[in-house]
Amino acid sequence: MDPSHVRNSPETFLTERLLLRRPRAEDAEAIFARYACDPEVTRYLSWRTHRQLSDTRAYLAWCDFEWTRWPAGPFMIFTREPGGSLIGGTGLAFRSATEASTGYVLARDAWGKGYATECLRAMIELARGLGVRRLESVCHLEHRASAHVMEKCGMRREGVLGEHTEFPNLAPGVKLAVMRYLAEFPG
Repeated sequence: MDPSHVRNSPETFLTERLLLRRPRAEDAEAIFARYACDPEVTRYLSWRTHRQLSDTRAYLAWCDFEWTRWPAGPFMIFTREPGGSLIGGTGLAFRSATEASTGYVLARDAWGKGYATECLRAMIELARGLGVRRLESVCHLEHRASAHVMEKCGMRREGVLGEHTEFPNLAPGVKLAVMRYLAEFPG
């Protein structure tokens, strides 16, 4: 990617109820405690449940690397209420200047409150604003709640992809089928 043509995302922005911001090294303990070490939260994710704080620190180093390579990267999700609490993570993962993927993870006490829909809509708008033409998101075939969020946000179900993604907390070392959803923005 030619850095002279890149539009960069702000490192912090607001939605109606959420504050999304770039992760920082000092966030490691909060990320670990709120969601990264919870096997129920990480069940349908493509990364292993964090067993130690060092796992979370390694993730934060990767976040910094992504932000240096691309116009955006991972974001932490906080509520905007007074004393706003950390409730999860989202972001954009770029394959090229015009193709990216997105996803989200929420702490258990944030499930069922519309936060996933709100942060996915924010990622779709951010991707569009950064010049992404094709935004993808996948979910495990059994994760109907996540599929519903993608559909509510206007992503088009492209289909089922067999042996596509490893879910290390379900079947380590095995690639499983996923549903792929797309948002496409004309150039």
